[in-house]
Amino acid sequence: MRNLRAGIALTLLLFTAVGCVSNEKIIYLQNLEDHPEIQEGELIEYEIPDYKLQYNDIIDVNVQTAQDIIEMGFNNTPTGMNNQMGNMAGQTGGDIYYMSGYTVDKNGAIRLPIIGEVKVKDMTIEEARLAIEEKLREFLKNEIYVKVKLGGIRYSALGEFRRPDKYVVLQDRMTIFEAIANAGDLTPIAKRDEVLLIRQYPDGTKLHRINLNDRNIIRSPFYFIQPNDQLYAEPMKVREVGAGENAAQSLSLVISAITVSVLLINTFTR
Repeated sequence: MRNLRAGIALTLLLFTAVGCVSNEKIIYLQNLEDHPEIQEGELIEYEIPDYKLQYNDIIDVNVQTAQDIIEMGFNNTPTGMNNQMGNMAGQTGGDIYYMSGYTVDKNGAIRLPIIGEVKVKDMTIEEARLAIEEKLREFLKNEIYVKVKLGGIRYSALGEFRRPDKYVVLQDRMTIFEAIANAGDLTPIAKRDEVLLIRQYPDGTKLHRINLNDRNIIRSPFYFIQPNDQLYAEPMKVREVGAGENAAQSLSLVISAITVSVLLINTFTR
């Protein structure tokens, strides 16, 4: 009987020890030991690499002549079309350029009205704009203005996110923390120090491990999300144990375990 009680006590002790996730594992942007320290208020310089267009990217191409600008101003999209696109964004998660934009095909080209195919793969947005404008000038002799933008930033959030899904954000630049916030943040049991980032490059795909607990991530090339990035957050071991995600849940589980233990002791002592 003593062995039974000792075993139950040891089990409860171990359960309590692993039942909670420490703050050190869930707090973002810490100054970790053996890492360069970044003080609050310190200016952190970073270089944002120019994104090179890849297969399956969607770009928005807007062409205006001088007459268009005189008649409709700098934005030649009718007001009704703007409202329609806004409604579509609300219904499809913001991926409005899928219907109105131009997709880079397997040959690295987009197909535009009148001028046909234009090679844009491995070009920056500015280089693509110049290539399209050069092609257009073969057909249009009057003054034109060409605007090219990425059709939003597409990325996927998988694993221990509160809202894992595929997202499209209609902006040119987004940090990894903005991407995480957009997916509802990570769950308390997500491994923030070993998030897997799957990133596409012109020659293929690379896997990168990043530590969101480390403040130095701001200086890394993974601080800004790129189109088609995939984020995968693995669960901690605490999930395998079945313990709670926070102190309240863990306490509830411990109380339940104690209750079961008391019932077992009473059963064997009769």
